[in-house]
Amino acid sequence: MSDTGVGRRGVVAAMGAVAAAGVVLNEGTAQARTLERRFRADVRRKNVRRPNVLVILGDDLGWADLGSYGSPHIRTPHLDRLAAQGVRFTDAYSAAAVCSPTRFGLYTGRYPGRLRGGLEEPIAAPNELHGIPAEHPTLASLLKGAGYATAMFGKWHCGFLPWYSPVKSGWDTFFGNLSGAVDYYSKITEQGVDLYEGEVRTEDLGYYTDTIADRATAWIRRDHDGPWLLNLNFTAPHWPWEAPGDREVSAEITARVKAGDRRALWHDDGGSLDTYRRMVEAMDAAIGRVLRALKDSGQEEDTLVLFSSDNGGERWSHQWPLTGAKASLNEGGIRVPNILRWPARVRPRQVSDVPVITQDWTATILEVAGVAPAASHPLDGTSLVPYLFKGARAPGHDLFWRTRSSRALRRGRWKYLRAAGGDALYDLAADPREQANLARRRPEVLTDLAARWEQINKDLLPYP
Repeated sequence: MSDTGVGRRGVVAAMGAVAAAGVVLNEGTAQARTLERRFRADVRRKNVRRPNVLVILGDDLGWADLGSYGSPHIRTPHLDRLAAQGVRFTDAYSAAAVCSPTRFGLYTGRYPGRLRGGLEEPIAAPNELHGIPAEHPTLASLLKGAGYATAMFGKWHCGFLPWYSPVKSGWDTFFGNLSGAVDYYSKITEQGVDLYEGEVRTEDLGYYTDTIADRATAWIRRDHDGPWLLNLNFTAPHWPWEAPGDREVSAEITARVKAGDRRALWHDDGGSLDTYRRMVEAMDAAIGRVLRALKDSGQEEDTLVLFSSDNGGERWSHQWPLTGAKASLNEGGIRVPNILRWPARVRPRQVSDVPVITQDWTATILEVAGVAPAASHPLDGTSLVPYLFKGARAPGHDLFWRTRSSRALRRGRWKYLRAAGGDALYDLAADPREQANLARRRPEVLTDLAARWEQINKDLLPYP
């Protein structure tokens, strides 16, 4: 696609291609997607200030759960607008297939398996071994040391008090939950109410998606003397399946948790496509308010906004054309929506199919902030700064994953996957559904990728 856009004929042809792929889109969404240009760095814009950094995470949001990624029924105008104002990545990945290890990857910039807590899939209960140690360098501690104000609102899920917390790991301000999931109104878990102001337990009975967005909005509107890092971590659309106004559902789940039902929050017997739609749309509306605060406060131009999900979607997600879901290393478990906007440096309406992974964003953010990684803890991610801002070729690095039962590695178009059915090799450019196993046809590629996986894995901690 040319950098000058497409004409009416191109729009119609592209809409036909989308329909042929089985993705049902309204005409406005399809046309917006076809007007995207293939990414090209704007190397003219160089002399800009260190940016503010806003990282927004959805929780268990599927690759195609946004309008800009092909959702046929969920309306996400604010995130779609964010994508139109920057770069939409089609081949972006989470560091892991579940919550905790991906967050380890984002906050440390390293493979989750370098820390004992990163082996938990995910961290389920307080344990002295399971978390990011306070002395370990993090995105927040490194930026804080360079003069950034730091804040986190929402889900932490990288260890419990008294051993671990965002405050111990470099965030000046924290309001949110430490565990993997809370009831959206009562904030209850098996350990009781899980909502903290700093490291002090607190209470709030509002709808959690709105509560943390309101906190983030207020923080953005404060007077800031210098650049800042804000991590806004939604629990939406993670179970329990509660949309705004579902107080009766919340009351039932809260009562079941208090009665000792350990599966209550999983909400196996609840939810619907409509509830899920309302949850995602509520998150989109909340993000819209946060982005409005950036604009109203005059900080939009100089703020790098990164949106992603912590892993692939779950029960109600729209994943087409991907297979698999959260917890698997098939594409549906690890490929995620990923949007980057920075008006001072990035042109709008662009799309990139370059494979990127969570740890790459850590390295990228540090470089744009002019902050060196800790020499004692070298990063595993690759900075995208040369590609995004200097016109260099896209990085050709290998992307690595593992779980207790599976392994995967992507190199360019090729993906090596070992799951229950043995070793497989897929050409993702031609087969994103991972249906045609080319292991017998291209054994030399499979052998090379498997050997590289073993090479990376030997430097990581073994699973207990």
